[in-house]
Amino acid sequence: MSKDNIEKKSSFFIVFEGVDGAGSSTQAQLLQNYFTSIDQKSVISPEPSSGKIGKLLREYLAGENCFQNQDLFDQQMAYLFAADRHYHLYNNIDGVYKLIDESIHVISTRYYFSSLAYNSKTSQEYQFVNVLNQKFSPPDLVIYLDIPVDLALIRMCDRPAKEIYETKEKLTNVQEKFKEIFNKYQGKLLTIDASQKPEKINQIIIDYIQKKLLKNTNKQP
Repeated sequence: MSKDNIEKKSSFFIVFEGVDGAGSSTQAQLLQNYFTSIDQKSVISPEPSSGKIGKLLREYLAGENCFQNQDLFDQQMAYLFAADRHYHLYNNIDGVYKLIDESIHVISTRYYFSSLAYNSKTSQEYQFVNVLNQKFSPPDLVIYLDIPVDLALIRMCDRPAKEIYETKEKLTNVQEKFKEIFNKYQGKLLTIDASQKPEKINQIIIDYIQKKLLKNTNKQP
């Protein structure tokens, strides 16, 4: 998507990324509150989605790995996430592009960047996951919440249930992958130190969106 096309848009697809515990759900809600405060419609549309495949993914994430080989489990998850992502983008009920066409901002916690970070360790695995996701368009903005893994784990201590990927070893590897991915990413990217207070992070996000996305639209606050 060209820069000119982005500047002419009146609604945007905004994605939050980061390891578990980085605060993406909190920031997604705060961003939606901001859009509401300036009379702009927005929807929080996370991945996994609310569709049938998304519900299956949540079951796998909440359960035990039923594969002796971790690589096979990650491969299965990569397939399922790609299928769920297709539904998330294109379904005619609450799909991302349907909402965008209706001039509604879409805020997603996770997108294909998470598949690349969570479901690949080697260059061969990365290429495999990349092929599964190569037809999905980049979002209008990625907000990467960068946080020390130890702090992320502390934040997750009070969660009632622990997901299968929420270990120090896994999240450390995922964080390294995210940094590799975003060092090469050519799209609009805002990287934030997520160890700051939520209100400060939210203000950084609002300032960026006002300057980089809303400035050249008919939806300026």
